[in-house]
Amino acid sequence: MACTSDSWLYCLAILLLMAIVESAEQPHLSNENGVKTSVFLSPKFVLEPGSVSNKYYYDLDFPRGHIALKDFNAEVVDEAGNPIPLQETYLHHWIVLRYYQQKGVEIHGNAWFNQSDHVVIVRNSGVCDNDNLQYFGLGSETRRTATHIPDPYGIEIGNPVEIPHGYEEKWMLNVHAIDTRGVRDRLGCTECRCDLYNVTVDEYGRALPPDYDGGFRCCYDETKCRVKEGFYGVKRSLYLRYTVKYIDWDASIVPVKIYILDVTDIWTMSDESKGVRSQHYCLVEYKVESCDIGVANDGCTHTKSLSVSLPTSGDVIYGVAHQHTAGMGSTLYGQDGRVICSSNPIYGEGNEAGNEAGYIVGMSTCYPVPGSVKLSDGEILTLVSNYSSARRHTGVMGLFYLLVADSSTKPDIALHAPAPVHVEMKIFIPGLGVVLFGITIILILNFAFRFRSGKKRDYKAISP
Repeated sequence: MACTSDSWLYCLAILLLMAIVESAEQPHLSNENGVKTSVFLSPKFVLEPGSVSNKYYYDLDFPRGHIALKDFNAEVVDEAGNPIPLQETYLHHWIVLRYYQQKGVEIHGNAWFNQSDHVVIVRNSGVCDNDNLQYFGLGSETRRTATHIPDPYGIEIGNPVEIPHGYEEKWMLNVHAIDTRGVRDRLGCTECRCDLYNVTVDEYGRALPPDYDGGFRCCYDETKCRVKEGFYGVKRSLYLRYTVKYIDWDASIVPVKIYILDVTDIWTMSDESKGVRSQHYCLVEYKVESCDIGVANDGCTHTKSLSVSLPTSGDVIYGVAHQHTAGMGSTLYGQDGRVICSSNPIYGEGNEAGNEAGYIVGMSTCYPVPGSVKLSDGEILTLVSNYSSARRHTGVMGLFYLLVADSSTKPDIALHAPAPVHVEMKIFIPGLGVVLFGITIILILNFAFRFRSGKKRDYKAISP
């Protein structure tokens, strides 16, 4: 409608509301003591009881520029921003991967992405040659696992010197979520047992090995776990809401390298005499068989270990393990037997999001005093992953994340406040404050318009 002299206040209110809604739809950004916080939503994925979503999203919304990442966390929410508990939607894993993409070239699928000459994957510093290339990644333990990087350290990204000419830095997100509402075997569905998904081939149509009875090769995108007969549940749109904290890069920041160790790593050592370089083939997942019937269930523990060396030395700044249900913790040992980091699961005890009974809802972390835990060149590390074997488990994982800083870099601790050991993730709806402010302004304008109109037309107040 055209704005007349009588309706200009309403027109102004509508324009203001449109501006506010547009602002509310943008990623939330805050700045506190130089640390910037951005909150984003992934593209939506739709789930119904038993269904699986395992999609890849390219050119992810992410902070840009030459910055230092200080924290990254995430959780699954619905369209209203409400956190979704694990017993409804199990977050098998999410990973965030960094890459350079040639300008003017579009990405048309995950297979093309991995094989394209127009994309350069910027992998972490870990040793796996075939997988575990991500910068960040967790699973059901996301909500209660600390991920902050203490001062004066940070993960450097966006350095224009490192980005190839004609390319730009981008990010990819993979979210693997399983809707377990009404399923026949909730644990079996989360462990991706092949019989519950009724699949005999993987997502590429290749026949599964006869001894492969469970794992992510059976619960790929668009598969469905068996649901109880007669159970009905609505489809719903969900998102991964992720929070990134970062600071502008400067010379006082000490860069850290990301190392991801995998207890399934098949390590072939180098042989210089034959010109064979060291290779690491990481299987990512493995199976835990149930213990002997004659052994008391309480004493059944399955232990898997790996001995490996990192390509560099340095100071350990942070450490945490990633395990699935039935995990009993992981420990990384140095060559002399010292404990570098021990990370144990936190199991939930209730029904609410972040405290779901029977699920791993967090992992304990290690924040050594800077310079107190060092890794030497060529040092052989031993990773031990423990699971309860009171029953069989398929598709379990035994990853270990380490942040390591160059020992030769001297951090100026006096310039930085000590970092807290625990992180509390606050839940909020991006843009809510500006929306409430806008509603207040509109109500004021509405009152002013009515007062003006009432005075002109000699309206009388309604008597009680």
